[in-house]
Amino acid sequence: MAKRLLLYVGTYTDPILFGTGQVFQGKGEGIYLFELGSGSGPARQVWRKKGVSNPSFLDLSPSGRFLYAVNELKDYEGEKTGTLSAFALDAKGGEPSFLNRRPTGGTDPCHVTVDASGSFAVVANYMSGSIAVFRLLADGSLGELSDFHQHRGSSADTARQGGPHAHSAVFDRGGSRLLVADLGTDELVAYRWDGRLGRLEREDELCFKARPGQGPRHLALHPRYPFAYLVCELDSTVSVLDRKGIGASFKEIQTVSSLPSLYAGPNSCADLHLSPSGDFLYVSNRGHDSIATFRVDAVSGRLEPLGHVGSGGRTPRSFDLAPAGELLFAANQDTDNIAVFRVDRTSGALEATGLEISVPTPVCVRAFEVG
Repeated sequence: MAKRLLLYVGTYTDPILFGTGQVFQGKGEGIYLFELGSGSGPARQVWRKKGVSNPSFLDLSPSGRFLYAVNELKDYEGEKTGTLSAFALDAKGGEPSFLNRRPTGGTDPCHVTVDASGSFAVVANYMSGSIAVFRLLADGSLGELSDFHQHRGSSADTARQGGPHAHSAVFDRGGSRLLVADLGTDELVAYRWDGRLGRLEREDELCFKARPGQGPRHLALHPRYPFAYLVCELDSTVSVLDRKGIGASFKEIQTVSSLPSLYAGPNSCADLHLSPSGDFLYVSNRGHDSIATFRVDAVSGRLEPLGHVGSGGRTPRSFDLAPAGELLFAANQDTDNIAVFRVDRTSGALEATGLEISVPTPVCVRAFEVG
């Protein structure tokens, strides 16, 4: 049986005050699921889950049975907090069932990741700069908090870095550590992960300090080699980090711009992904409205810029690669579309397919294969 390529899309549904001071009006209606036709043909909307407020980042359980969405909010039931929502996916492809939601203990949660065992979900609260860990119950619903860590500090950009802003959290390849990019403190924070209790222990000696004003946002770990790639929102750069093994500290070996050398306009980076082979790295630029492509040197981990393609719209907030790496999906927040690109897996080059998926204010796109 041929596998089905599914795109889960999170949107902004309500007005939201960004860290830049801009108030953005979301137009989405919740979470959307699309199925892409064979041969990258037209996409079909499978369902639309309404009534989910600002589901700005999504993750699936390893079993593929449950979906988790942050609700990027500053207030919930009179408390200064956002929430995390859990859904059970319908095995027959129907609309998912809402299970429950929990307050995250911090404002504007913007990222969620489920651990490899499917037992815990980790949330990054952006505006208040904290990390919350939830136990996941057997039916997929959210249990109580198993841990919570409040970040402290600030950095050079007084407008954007007056306090901590945890932006993403990823587990390392061995699953023994959690790595958190904090835009406000210019840090990649390392935590030791206890996967039995769902608890974190900060390891200061393994934390990486970025340059003042860089604004770390997302991290990609090389699938085969001890390299990590840290995209920084505020100065539109990618830092290449090396460590000599799991549990070793990170060393910066290169920092490159995500922009063409002659571009002088405003820009902020958003997302980055490695190809499944680890041979190429892609970065989204908001302002320049492009996807940058880099070749990864397998020996040194260093990046070679290969060029840029327009993102097919304005403000590519999020993008993702198909699991096999043959397609790239760019979610353009301000033009209400997801543009589809074909990926040359030998050269890394991107080619617009002309296929677009219409969805209001898309801010997260996640590609999965099933079947």
